[in-house]
Amino acid sequence: MRLWPRNLPGQMAVMVAIGLFVAQAVNFGLALRDRQAFRLEQVVGPTASRLIDTAQGQRDREDGRAAPPPGNWTPGASPWDQFRSLPSAANPMEGGLRRRTDVEQGLRQRLTEAGLPIGQVLTGIRPVHVDDPRLKRMSRYREQRFRAAESELLIAIEQPGVGWWTTSVPWQDSEWPIVSRLIVQTLVLYAIVLVPVLWATRRIARPLRTLTKAAEGFHPTDELAPIEESGPHDVRTLIVAFNQLRTRVMAMLDEKDRMLGAIGHDLRTPLAALRVRIESVEDDDDRSKMADTIDEMNSTLDDILSLARLGRPSEPVTEVDVAALVDAVVEDFRDLGKPVEFAEADRLKMRLRPSLMRRAVRNLIENAVKYGGGAEVFLRPGAKAVEIAVCDKGPGIPVERIGEVFEAFTRLESSRNKGTGGIGLGLALARAIVREAGGDIRLANRPEGGLAATITLPR
Repeated sequence: MRLWPRNLPGQMAVMVAIGLFVAQAVNFGLALRDRQAFRLEQVVGPTASRLIDTAQGQRDREDGRAAPPPGNWTPGASPWDQFRSLPSAANPMEGGLRRRTDVEQGLRQRLTEAGLPIGQVLTGIRPVHVDDPRLKRMSRYREQRFRAAESELLIAIEQPGVGWWTTSVPWQDSEWPIVSRLIVQTLVLYAIVLVPVLWATRRIARPLRTLTKAAEGFHPTDELAPIEESGPHDVRTLIVAFNQLRTRVMAMLDEKDRMLGAIGHDLRTPLAALRVRIESVEDDDDRSKMADTIDEMNSTLDDILSLARLGRPSEPVTEVDVAALVDAVVEDFRDLGKPVEFAEADRLKMRLRPSLMRRAVRNLIENAVKYGGGAEVFLRPGAKAVEIAVCDKGPGIPVERIGEVFEAFTRLESSRNKGTGGIGLGLALARAIVREAGGDIRLANRPEGGLAATITLPR
């Protein structure tokens, strides 16, 4: 599964989402640290101040400088949010409670700075039960604080020679409240930021998709209107450049076609004049050889011009009976006395450029007759593709060199007769024709000997 999207809106959304996540993670860390520091200060500062005041009041009462506590006051009757006026001799901290060392260190530092001698500083967190009887002895405000916190932090501080001072304060043990707020904040930011980003990137990507389709579907034979300029300035500039490039390419191809037409005319004229002049040659053998050379030059010229013009064929695509087309090419070879056989096939309608496809099939059959002594042609219709197979019984082609024969002006003389003629354009032209029709040609040596050239055309 691809985790990274391929399109521009998806990538922009993921990048912005990652950036927001990192920013929120930093914000979460800072907020959590500040909250912990604030909570620590809320506990350490007031607790240290109350202990200093309580210890000082106790010394004053012992020295007779302060009034004793009221007669109805009971030590430890209301220990919430205040120190007991009388310390206890034994360690009052319950065992097994989770400690807060940061609170212990903060209290020790604050009391030491105030000059109050202390021994151990212990803390412990325990839950507050809703039916705790001590809640009834508090003011309504303090009761709400303890019920909301759901936990209390017990603090026990030892003063050498005096005893243990104890108190407890509300303690929010869970970080979920701040985490939930940050999660909600992050979701709100995503909604506020990602929606405009997605809208903007889709606005940018829409003309880019149009431009991509135009580039992928560009064909020299198509007369297409310029792409509409839309999107941001950079995208508009790109579309303008593409429209201008397509215009220049079409102009260059038109000029190439005109040049090829002129070259063909200029070459055929002297060849025609030579054909007329050789009629005056008295020796029949010389005259026949000259005529064959001129015919070969004309054939070569036709192949070269056809290959050069293939990208812009003038022949339109029409509905063709492929079986009838192949049978007509085979009959042409039979009329010349060539050993070519065609296995009869049912009618098969396809949209093709008939003259070009006829030429591709003819080139394959010519190769089979020239190098294999004959050809067997088969038409194999399929659900998604149609195959035209031309098989011979010749020497075949070395497997490592099969790809070379499709290169223009390539002849495998090591496996073919040197006296066969040609300049190696037949297969190159046939493959170019078939690929222009959306298909391809493949060559394979037959197990029983010979070569099979197969044209595959999509239906």
